[in-house]
This record gives sequence, structure tokens and C-alpha cells, in this order.
Amino acid sequence: MADGIQQAEDTWTVAGRSFRSRLVVGTGRYKDLEETARAIEASGAEMVTVAVRRVNLSDSSAPMLQDHVPPDRYTYLPNTAGCFTAQDAIRTLRLAREAGGWNLVKLEVLGPPPFLYPDMKATLEAAEALIKDGFEVMVYCADDPVAAKRLEEMGCVAIMPLGAPIGSGRGIANPFMIRAIIEQSKVPVLVDAGIGTASEAAQAMELGCDAVLLNSAIAHARDPVRMAVAMKHAVIAGRASFLAGRMPRSGAADPSSPVSGLIG
Repeated sequence: MADGIQQAEDTWTVAGRSFRSRLVVGTGRYKDLEETARAIEASGAEMVTVAVRRVNLSDSSAPMLQDHVPPDRYTYLPNTAGCFTAQDAIRTLRLAREAGGWNLVKLEVLGPPPFLYPDMKATLEAAEALIKDGFEVMVYCADDPVAAKRLEEMGCVAIMPLGAPIGSGRGIANPFMIRAIIEQSKVPVLVDAGIGTASEAAQAMELGCDAVLLNSAIAHARDPVRMAVAMKHAVIAGRASFLAGRMPRSGAADPSSPVSGLIG
């Protein structure tokens, strides 16, 4: 019971909305919408990202995400996946707001292949316009503390640095910079992109992230539902480890049992 109480109280808040789960998952790349629904439910996530340009949200004659992942159960976070200019990103999120009334959004503006690294000039341009337009912007960005702070000061409600390139599954390439962003930020910080397995999700939480966002790590697993469960527990464990505080590192051994006064 004590563990249940502790977890229930350890919520995180973005733009006035509070969540118990610190795992945010995507809704794309699954084999079908049925698998999408099963994996998301198994993950325990309360917020899901929705690629506005790739997911059917309005054509009732075709399979619709809402029929499998109901928006009255999950917080939808429309995103600008596939946008390579500030103008495309702004237009996409304005259309999303018209279609579903969504105001809390995820902004991402990508650079060219093969790395699809965040285009920070275009991201800053789009963020400024969207904030002026009344959006609450969670922003995908480079693992750059200077750019992250600028986005926060502009009014972004969450900072989401990449761990590694989108879909690469390479984990957190630069934990030092992620930690630097966390230490200076007054809004939630989520590692977004690059996570490939449960230990990497736990690492992000141990660094002090407020939450982890991932998609491919679950959708591309051999067993997406089982991986969703693994990610759920990894995020819980990583958060508990961060709150507990790790033992100090030492250059010498420090045995847990005494080495003097032994029998015999």
C-alpha cells in the first residue's frame, strides 16, 4: 500500500495537466490499430502522440485511431512528424486544432536525412509563431542547453531533447548534455527519440527527466505488447532510483561486511 501511495503522489504536470504515468508513447508504426491499442494499454501511458499528417483522425469511412485509442481516456498530443519547415509545422498544428480542438501540441521540425536532426532555426521560428497563436508547445529539440533555455524562455511548456536520432534505437548518446538541460530547466524535460530498450528508458529517468517519450522501441519490438510492459516498469524503476539517490562512486573497494575481527 505504501508503494501505491508514493507512486500516486509522484505525478508530473505540464501546462496545468497532471499525469501519473511518466511514459508517453506514440501511435504509429504498429502493424494495425488493434496492436496499437493493446500496446498502449499495456504501457500504462496516459498521453499519446499523434502524427497529424500520418494518422486518420477525420475520415470515418476508414479505420480511425479514436475508435481504438479513445481520446476521452488518453490525452492526445498532436505532433508535426514529417514537417521539414516552420511553415508546414505551423499549418499542421493549426489544422489539428480546427479538427479536434487540441491546444497542447508537440512541435518538431526536422533537418534532412539521414539523421533527421532537429532544425533548430526553424524550430525556434515555429515555436514563436505557435505560442503567439495560443498553443501550449512541447518542443522537440537538439541536446543543446543554450537552445533549450531559449525555447523555455520563449514560453514552451516542455523541453524534449533527443537522446539519439529518431528511430535509431541508439539510446542516450550524450547524457551529460541531457543532464545539463534538466538542471537549468523550470519546465518538464522529456527525452524524446532514440530510446531502444528498457534500460535506456530507465537511464533517462535516472538522469532526472520528468518523463520519456518513445514509439519505435515498442512498435518495432518482436513483441510490442511485452516491450510496452517492460518500458512501463523501466520508467517506474528509473524514477524510483532517481528519487532514492544512487550510492557514491568510489575508486576503491568498500566491502559491505567488516574485514577485521573475523572468526578464525
